[in-house]
Amino acid sequence: MPTETSSGPAGELRLLAVHAHPDDEASKGAATMASYAASGVRVMVATCTGGERGDVLNPAAAGIPAAKRDLAGLRRSEMAASQAALGIEHRWLGFMDSGLPEGDPLPDLPAGCFALRPLETAAAPLVKLVREFRPHVIISYDENGGYPHPDHIMAHKVAVEAFHAAGDPAKYPGTGAPWEPQKLYYDRGFNPERFRALHEALIQAGLDSPYAERLAAWLETDTEGNQPPAPPHPTTTQVECGEFFPLRDKALKAHRTQVDPDGFFFAVSTDLQKQVWPWEDYSLIESRVPATVPETDLFAGIR
Repeated sequence: MPTETSSGPAGELRLLAVHAHPDDEASKGAATMASYAASGVRVMVATCTGGERGDVLNPAAAGIPAAKRDLAGLRRSEMAASQAALGIEHRWLGFMDSGLPEGDPLPDLPAGCFALRPLETAAAPLVKLVREFRPHVIISYDENGGYPHPDHIMAHKVAVEAFHAAGDPAKYPGTGAPWEPQKLYYDRGFNPERFRALHEALIQAGLDSPYAERLAAWLETDTEGNQPPAPPHPTTTQVECGEFFPLRDKALKAHRTQVDPDGFFFAVSTDLQKQVWPWEDYSLIESRVPATVPETDLFAGIR
C-alpha cells in the first residue's frame, strides 16, 4: 500500500490553476484539466474573486431574476456546475472583483478590490492553499493577464509570488508548512497560431470564419511594413485533450450569465477543432526539475 502523507498518497500528482473570475477556468485550459482529472491527477482551480462586478454577457440570461438580484450568488452556482462538469476541485480565495474600468479617462478602481490589494495581502491566501494542496504544477496567466483586466494581472502576480514563496519557510508565517511547486506555466488559451489554423481550415472548407477580424488585428503591419513582435512566451507545451472538448463546452455553458451558447466560443464545431488543433497550449516559465521542450505533458520531468 502507498504511504499516506499530508499531501495525499505517495505518487499522487497535483495541478493548481489560478484564475481571476468564475468562468475563466472554463475558457482557459478546461479540457486539459478534465483530461488530467480523468487520468487520476488531482486538479484544483483557485478563483481569486467572485465576479461580483461582471456583466450579464449572454442575452438569453438577461431575464434571469437572480442575475439582477444576486449576480455574485448566481455565479457561485455556475462555478459549481462548471467544477462538476470538469471533475475538478475548487477554492474561492475571497477577494472582491475589481471590475473592468471603461472611459477616458479611466475611473479609479473601487476601494478594497482585488487589484488594489498589496501583493503580500493578495498572495497570502494562495500561498496557504499551495502549502495545503501541494501542487507539483501551477498554471497562471502571463504578465498581461492574458488580456489586460486588472484582476487578471493581479492573478498573475499572486500566482508567481506563491510559486516562489510557498517553499520558503521564512515567508508568509502562519500559512502552513512550506511546499515548493516544481513547474510554473502560463496559459496560452488565445494562442494566435491556433486561431490561424482554425481560420484556414474553415476557409478551405468554404465556411465563414469568425476569426478573420481578430487575425487581421494581430497581423496588422505598421507603416514600415514590420510584423508585430513575437509573443514574449511562445508555446513550449501542447497537451492533447481533444476528446475532452465536449466537457470544456459543458463547463463554458454552465456559466450561462457569461457565455452565449451561440457565441464566439462555439463558432467552430468540436469535430473540426479536434481535427485541426486537438491541443491546449502552454508556455513553461520555470522548472525546478530537468525539462526539455517541446513537451506534451505538464508533469514531464516530475512523473
